[in-house]
Amino acid sequence: MKTGKFIPLGTYDDVKIGYGTVDFKNLKTIYLKLNSWLQPNNENDDFDSVIFKTRRDIKRLIYDLNHQNFKPQSIVDLDIRTKGIKKEKRSFMNLEITLYVENKFDVKSKDTKRIITDIIKTIINESLVDKNLFNFYKTKK
Repeated sequence: MKTGKFIPLGTYDDVKIGYGTVDFKNLKTIYLKLNSWLQPNNENDDFDSVIFKTRRDIKRLIYDLNHQNFKPQSIVDLDIRTKGIKKEKRSFMNLEITLYVENKFDVKSKDTKRIITDIIKTIINESLVDKNLFNFYKTKK
């Protein structure tokens, strides 16, 4: 029997966002899912280093949240293929963040959607868009 839920939250700054859980009846983790197409502003950057620093920044940001519903530990999976990144070519970015639940709550409530949306917007604004390394797009073309 399927007990997982995924709740799409639409798009924010050309990044598709949503969240979900594997088992909403026995809530232990929530995952945040962000994906977009990106194109670099500069081809000379060391993208492996940029992605490593971005992943570390996101982890630090989540650790500093100190939210009552989530533990400070998290798993950040930022998936961008760095070999094929070129200035005139868009590459797919998939970011999945796993948050460990401290206190049980209703995954589908409006309050939870607002809290998760605020966390995602903070991640996008402070860790992804702030660096001005990439332009984000909804589609490949």
